[in-house]
Amino acid sequence: MQYDRVITGVAAVFAVLTATLTVVGLLVNPAVLFLALMFGASTYFMYYHLSGKMASDLYERVERRAAGGGRAGGRRNASRGGFGAGPRENRRRTRVGQAAQQARQARQRGGRRQRTQQRQRRRRTVQQSSGPTVREAYDRLGLDAGADQTAVKEAYRERVKEVHPDTDTGSEAEFKRVKAAYETLTDD
Repeated sequence: MQYDRVITGVAAVFAVLTATLTVVGLLVNPAVLFLALMFGASTYFMYYHLSGKMASDLYERVERRAAGGGRAGGRRNASRGGFGAGPRENRRRTRVGQAAQQARQARQRGGRRQRTQQRQRRRRTVQQSSGPTVREAYDRLGLDAGADQTAVKEAYRERVKEVHPDTDTGSEAEFKRVKAAYETLTDD
């Protein structure tokens, strides 16, 4: 499931509410115990879902019914065939169950780490392509290539005073260019 953290957080809040309402119900008003029971049941079902037990129990029930051992499959239909698909004799899990299990295993092996690394690479690509090159940044600030950080800061401050949009000779577009040049030179 995509929202595991959200459900875990909600389950934790419900667990705290259950404990608090239980104490209040025992000390103040026994009618509050009913609310504690509702929050407790909700917490249990969220835990049951997050642990994966709900899905595995569901898959087992479906397999038992398909094999003819469940109520819906019935034993009377098992011997003569019946309408629809026959029992899945050699299959433990359905394809959907296998796909879900493989996805869970991939996430556990580091799928989250890979997605985080991909996001970081995309951010770096966007940052590198959106700003000026280092050479352009030095030119825009009026510096020679290889100037130290203090010279970059001083040149940036002087240049910003000249091009700031609040001044008479200022330009918002030029101000943004100067700022991008400064960011390029200070990120490296």
